[in-house]
Amino acid sequence: MTAPFPGDAEYSASPNAPKRTASSASPKKKNAAPTRATLARKWAYLVTSTAYLPYTHAQVEEHFAALLDDVFAAVLSDDTESAQATEVGARLVALRCVGPDSLRRTMEVLGKGLLHEPELQNVKSLPERVLQVLGALASGYGEALRESIQTQQEDLSRTLVTLERETRRELVLTQARFEQLFAGSATGVAVTRVDGRIQRVNPALAELLNRPVADLVGLNLYDLVHLEDADGLRESYRKLLEGESQRLELSRRLVGEDGDTMWAAFTGAVIRDPAGAAQQLITLVDGDTDVALLQRQLSRQALHDPLTGLPNRQFFRTRLERALRHADPAFGVTVYHLDLDGFSLIAGGLGQKPSDDLLKNVAAKLRAVVGGEEALVARIGGDEFGILIQNTATSPDVATVIGMINQELSEPVYLEGGSGVAVSACVGVVHRPPRDIEPTELLRVSGMTLRRAQANGYRQWALSDSTLDTRERHEFGLAVSMAGAWETGEVEIGFRPLTWLADSTPAGIEARLGWNHPRHGRIGHDTCVRFADETGLIVPLGEWLIRTACEEADDRLPMVVGLTPHQAADPDLVGMMRRVLAETELGPSRLRLGFPAGAVLDELGETVDNLHLLAEIGVDAELRDFGAASDVVCLVDVPVKTVRIAPRLAERRTEPLAARSLRNLIEIANTAGAMVIAEGIDSAGDAGWWQAAGADIGTGRYFG
Repeated sequence: MTAPFPGDAEYSASPNAPKRTASSASPKKKNAAPTRATLARKWAYLVTSTAYLPYTHAQVEEHFAALLDDVFAAVLSDDTESAQATEVGARLVALRCVGPDSLRRTMEVLGKGLLHEPELQNVKSLPERVLQVLGALASGYGEALRESIQTQQEDLSRTLVTLERETRRELVLTQARFEQLFAGSATGVAVTRVDGRIQRVNPALAELLNRPVADLVGLNLYDLVHLEDADGLRESYRKLLEGESQRLELSRRLVGEDGDTMWAAFTGAVIRDPAGAAQQLITLVDGDTDVALLQRQLSRQALHDPLTGLPNRQFFRTRLERALRHADPAFGVTVYHLDLDGFSLIAGGLGQKPSDDLLKNVAAKLRAVVGGEEALVARIGGDEFGILIQNTATSPDVATVIGMINQELSEPVYLEGGSGVAVSACVGVVHRPPRDIEPTELLRVSGMTLRRAQANGYRQWALSDSTLDTRERHEFGLAVSMAGAWETGEVEIGFRPLTWLADSTPAGIEARLGWNHPRHGRIGHDTCVRFADETGLIVPLGEWLIRTACEEADDRLPMVVGLTPHQAADPDLVGMMRRVLAETELGPSRLRLGFPAGAVLDELGETVDNLHLLAEIGVDAELRDFGAASDVVCLVDVPVKTVRIAPRLAERRTEPLAARSLRNLIEIANTAGAMVIAEGIDSAGDAGWWQAAGADIGTGRYFG
């Protein structure tokens, strides 16, 4: 989002542009002729509202000032073709001013502005000349846009051709790998139709049967099995094809060319098309009872991560089941669930290959950490790793293992290009889980514990807690069901009063959410907002809350609606507020939005820009969770009408140091011209304390 430019309010060419009120601009300013610089800023403002430009405000102003200089030169020039104006149109496209209304806004602002420019008043037949220049500009814009679209289409075509080529290459490589395994395997392999008709066999199977490969193609697999075993093998394949069993593993007698029989281990699988229809059968035939080479290779591919060589999540889950069953009851097992901190930023900065090398290095370091234990290290996600330790009397405790992990990971790794990179990780630990727990449930618990650790920042770890796990599972279930509850009308909007502490008269109304859950009763505003924020529901739900609040607002008292950090940083916040105010016909000054102080201070997303833009259209801002010394900076940098004391600080007001800090904060806020709101006022005594401390407005059960 691009913030408004100075001087924007002097023009009203766009219906969406902010307009000055009569009280905010003197008649002299309103009637003054526009200058070239003012026109350039106006042009920039209107065009940037129609398209995203990847430039800072200063860069945008510089570009449009240069463009306007060329437009002026074209108007003043005697060149009937207006080549300079044509070039301006092309440069607009190059600057990415290609929104649906970019050209229209350009025509409007220049068509009006150029006619009133003092520098151009001596141009003969100025209206005709301006029309001629704008026509050339539009022509250049259209031609450049056409060429840009054509270039994009050509790039897309090249990308598709490259993708098709890479896909074919990968298909060829996959086929080549299969052929290598097929031909070089010491285990017999037969590829058949679903009825058992042999399509291909490898040399190992032909050697096992002592028959040429060509003689076996076209025969039926069941004809190569002893007559007494053929029906049982056919029935096993029928169950495999119909999904009654997932894998075929059995021993049957093979019949050689000379009629001799031999016992062989059969392993069968179905090859299905994308729709799930069976196309072929693949059968591994091993004359021994040992696991065949091809089986081992296929198993490794299915159960190991191809990048790091570590076991994958499926392997890890299988080993968990075995470890839980055979663990020493006195010591049990411990599961460590790791996630690398900020790996997406590292990958974005380093590129694919160095990031892959870093993951391989992390895998090696984790193996080194638990090298002296009976342990398994697995890669169970993109940048997630799992460690399973079967504890003994000499196994280190959890804190020691965590320290060893962090120590190893903190050693820099020098990757391609000479970059020395160190990483850290958050860890969720499940220590000595019950032996009867399901592996899937154990991984779910470790994942929840990991998320709990990550909530505290980087390089944190946490132990699983059954009480917390139960509570979080309950809350997660509520959170994901909130969208349905909103749709069925269980989520509703209520209002609570804001009251002047000095005379107990109404100072405003605050809109809040509530959830009438059929089983759990009333769920309050703060919990509703937290659930919606965690599940991504907060943007549509928040818009509904704001819209309803605007519809219910009156002309006497301001309506207050709080925002979460995600809402405050939403690039569409200002656009949404314009729509809501226009559709509800509520005056902007009747609405006040609460911005979290942390989001403003950290300049999260578009928070600061949103706050300034809303102030320009007349919507007041409230700074919430105000309580840290650094929050005072916000009172200087952003337009704030009220501040709301952080509940965590308000609850400790009976402590001398906290009470003194509160009074100082209130005094600073009042000095900055902001009114102070206190929450949680439940009694006349609370109201009196806050009034004496300097607060202006209160809310809580005492006021209804």
